[in-house]
Amino acid sequence: MLKLTGVDRGFEYLDDPALPPEIAARSLKDVALANMLFGGTRAILLEARAMFREQHAHGVRTLTLLDVGTGLGDIPMSLGQEAKRCGIALRAVGLEITGAMAAAAQRPNLVAIAGDARTLPFADHSIDVITCSLVLHHLDEADSVRMLRECARVAKVRVIIADLRRSWVAVILLWLVSFPLRFHPYSRHDGVVSIRRGFSVPELRALIELACHTNARCARHLGWRVTASWNPGTAFGDSSANSTPITL
Repeated sequence: MLKLTGVDRGFEYLDDPALPPEIAARSLKDVALANMLFGGTRAILLEARAMFREQHAHGVRTLTLLDVGTGLGDIPMSLGQEAKRCGIALRAVGLEITGAMAAAAQRPNLVAIAGDARTLPFADHSIDVITCSLVLHHLDEADSVRMLRECARVAKVRVIIADLRRSWVAVILLWLVSFPLRFHPYSRHDGVVSIRRGFSVPELRALIELACHTNARCARHLGWRVTASWNPGTAFGDSSANSTPITL
């Protein structure tokens, strides 16, 4: 089996299903702020921008999106704005593990549902684009493989995975800035554990090769982020006005 990291995986409060909903919502708010300030949102947008432009050039005007582990929906909201700038309307669905967390993610332009990332409740190749940010490091290897395979099964055009890059410098900086940013103590703890669970580019590439037997394009980004992007099969989305409907 692939050894993802050389450190103890530790425990994150957000992984506890018994975490009170108000604390989970506060922690997710801190995650959204960290995404905005430290490069998480930017990393996803950089991967998606070229794909949106490519799809538009091939006549696509509407795409469906599933954001796995959507948190408060900050990533799909930013992707929707980026897609609009590229001339594409994005119909987004967010997936969270519990009903309470899905309810917290609901937005006017985002339908959020509860479900398991390891067994996505969607038909094969029924959604154009699947994004997944800061979820992979929460899973052990077996569950990571299951989730990646599910993403490749459901996606039609592109799968984009984003996560943290392991770094002790990032751990120290996160700890220091978490105080002036008024992060919840649980968020501070989870942030440190999350970085220690992060991936190098070769580790992420090897994990995707193991799960999906594909050579994903992997890249490092500012803010100690790493992304992987690959086409699960079909080269381009439906060129008609409406792409494949989401199957709920």
